[in-house]
Formats: sequence, C-alpha cells, structure tokens
Amino acid sequence: MRPALELVGGPNRPINPFPPPIPFLGTSAPAPPPSPWAPAGDGGQDNERNVTAMRFASRKDADLPLAFYNIKADLPELPKPPLHPATREPLRPEDLEGLFPKGFVAQEAETARAVPIPDAVLEAYAVFRPTPLVEATALKKALDTPARIYYKYEGAGPVGSHKTNTALMQAYLASREGVETLATETGAGQWGSALAYAGSRFGVATRIFMVRSSYRQKPGRRTLMEMFGGRVLESPGPTTAAGKSFYDRDPDHPGSLGIAISEAVEVAAKTPGVKYALGSVLDAVLLHQTVIGLEAEKQMAELGAVPDTIVGCVGGGSNFAGLAFPFVRHRLRRDRATRFLAVEPEACPTLTRGGLRYDFGDSAGLTPLLHMHTLGAEFVPPPLHAGGLRYHGMAPLVSHLAALGLVEAKAVSEKAVFDAGVLFMRTEGVLPAPESAHAIAAVVDEALAAKRAGRPESILFNLSGHGFLDLAAYAKNGNGRTP
Repeated sequence: MRPALELVGGPNRPINPFPPPIPFLGTSAPAPPPSPWAPAGDGGQDNERNVTAMRFASRKDADLPLAFYNIKADLPELPKPPLHPATREPLRPEDLEGLFPKGFVAQEAETARAVPIPDAVLEAYAVFRPTPLVEATALKKALDTPARIYYKYEGAGPVGSHKTNTALMQAYLASREGVETLATETGAGQWGSALAYAGSRFGVATRIFMVRSSYRQKPGRRTLMEMFGGRVLESPGPTTAAGKSFYDRDPDHPGSLGIAISEAVEVAAKTPGVKYALGSVLDAVLLHQTVIGLEAEKQMAELGAVPDTIVGCVGGGSNFAGLAFPFVRHRLRRDRATRFLAVEPEACPTLTRGGLRYDFGDSAGLTPLLHMHTLGAEFVPPPLHAGGLRYHGMAPLVSHLAALGLVEAKAVSEKAVFDAGVLFMRTEGVLPAPESAHAIAAVVDEALAAKRAGRPESILFNLSGHGFLDLAAYAKNGNGRTP
C-alpha cells in the first residue's frame, strides 16, 4: 500500500483549529475526488505524480469570504491616529467627508472584526475570485531546496493585479452616493487600471494622475486605463497648482506618488461631484485586500499546509497586508509563530531606513498627517521600473506591526529583483510584475537559507500581479540573458 504523503501541517505539525470570525460562501467543501494517478502499489514515480496533482488548490465559491477581516479588532493597541493637516489635532471622520465618499470614511474608522462585503461587490469579485493558490514545485526543484513554496496569484484578476479588490469596493461606495468622478494617482499603472475598470463597472468616471516615469515607461498600462474610459494625465503637470509647481521647474520631472496624490487630492477638494480614491496605505484599503489572505488560509488548509514564513513586496503596504493580516491574527493570539517579511526596493527603503513619525501622505501637504515609516514627503525616488513601490511612506498599520516586532523588513536590489523575476518565469511559466518580483527575490533567499540549514520550511508569498505589460522593464534590465 502507498504510504501516506506527509505534508506540512500533518500529524507532526497539526493545524490548530481557529474559530472562524469571517463567514464564507457555502458550507463545508466535499472531499476532493481521488487522484487519477493513484494506481494500487508503491513507487516513487507514482508518489511524484501525486504531489504534482496537489500543486493547485481548488477555487471554490465556498472560499470567497462574505466579510473583510479587520485586524484592528485584535491588536493589543491601535496605531496613533491621523492628524488634521491644519490643526494637527486627531482627525474626525467628518474631516474626511469632503474628500472621500462617506461610506469609505466609515470603513476607515471601523473597529469591528468582520466588515460585510456588499452583494454587488461579491458579485463583481466572483468574476475572478477566489484567485489561484499554487505550490511552486518547479521553482523548488530549480533551487534544490527542502522548502515548499506557495504563491497566491492575484494576476488572475481583470487588470492583472490585486488592486481590483479595493477598487471595486471604492467605486461601489462612490456610486451609492452619486459621486460622478473618482480622482486618483497611479505609479506603475496597476491601481489606475483597477480603478478605471471598477469605475466602468459601477458607472463612475475616473481621472488618473500617472507618475511621469511610469507614464513614459509603461504605455500599455495607460492604454488599458483609457480602454476602460479613464482620463489619464501625466504627473506632475500644469493642470493643478500642486503639479504646476514641479512642472514649471522641470517639464521632465520624473514625478512621484506623493506629487500625483497632491494633484488628485487638489482636484477632488476643488471640483463638485469629484471624490478621491486611494489605492494603498489607508486602513480601509488594507481591509479590502484581506480577501487575499482569507482565501489563502482556506486553500492552504486544503493542501494540508501551514506557512512558516509569509512574504510580500511593499510600497504602500496593501498587497502585503492583504495576504498577511489574516495570518497575523494567529500570531496575535499566540497559536502560531509565523514570520512576516515585507520586501522593498533598495532605492526606496521606507521600512528599512525611514523613520517612524508623523508625515504627510503627499508632497504638497494637503493630506492628513499619518504616523508611519517615512523617508519624508519631499523624497523623490529614482525612476524605478517597479513604479508601484516608489512611495515615501508605509501604511500606518504595517508600520505599527513592524514597531511591535511582528513584521520584518528587507530591501533588495533591482538586479536581484529582475533575476528573480526571470527565474520565476522560466520555472513557473508566469512573468511577475517587477513589484511582485521583489517578493520572489526574498523567497529565493529564504528557500536557499532553508537548503543550507537542511530545514524543511513552508513559504507563502503574494504574486500580486503579472508582468506582461512590463516587458520593456525586463528588456532594459538584460531581458533575462545569461552572462
């Protein structure tokens, strides 16, 4: 008789039952059908095939959560509150209602553990969620490591990244209140594409200020936004006072997310019928992204695995938080000892070199002051090909978890990032976005460290987006050629 396959999370490391605070569609899932590659008798080849059959977790409706997970309900203490930019006093919800839809402001202040997902948003999510969870068996083989590597593939969404999760929720809330236009910024274009898509679905126009370095490096993203009806403007530009101050000094200024935020906020504050939408950093945005980790936890359990280490790239922190926060709750309750690793560019090292203090979220000082790791609102990073990570600050909740010692930070070089991206493409057949390749570079390091130590380990990371619109970035970084 074939011996039972010992997976991480087996009898030697059981999965601790956790009372589910988050409801899911459906009830208990049926047992998976027997593998078609399970003939009677023993044999190494049969075992290898059986492992391969377990490479993909299933994508069942029952794995789509009915509510977001709010980590604030489980924190021993909350982060310091945001401050009003003029009075420097703690911000009141009504202070934000001139800028954001009221429903979004309410979610920003929410402290309940489970925040229901509206039916219309669930219907929109069900088009592409649950997203795949895959064991990276080919990458494991290439690295010859005892570590088992899993990834949650958010590139399966309509615009190829995790950003659609919060875009749909924000566009829905805006549409409910009769908002005509959402103004926003975008770095590499994933967020702008997601909001343009979500706006087209819920009947809200979008005006998107795209950081100039990415506007010129990534014309495909700009085209995608425009196909969904988005109006895309190069930032900094002459159409706003915030942008004009930079544009007049240098019409080729590379721009930054901080500057683009200032332009979008200015338009929302001055134009009737326009509200602002943000793709990262704020608590409500991170809340919306927890659908990633809630799905992943159920899918990992299906594969009989519990992650020892969870990895994600960080710019503002939303994709990392989306995967990590549902697992952090176990650390907070001391029933697991999972490590959480946030990976950023060496050229924009917000967590590894930035100070933890109050700072503006934009370059013009129009936004509330947030208590976060920051390189300074005036910081303009070099024009990285990972434009989505070119932000001077970090989400207050991620900053808070780092201060509590729950999140580790690591900065990686651009060369290591593109080398890891090409390795992943050659082994797993998916070209990662340059942002996501930061996480892969760290995963490779972790897997090789496990190999040197002879230590079996389970690593889960967020493949937050595909790189099929980033081919020019790969071409400029060697195109994967072997020296």
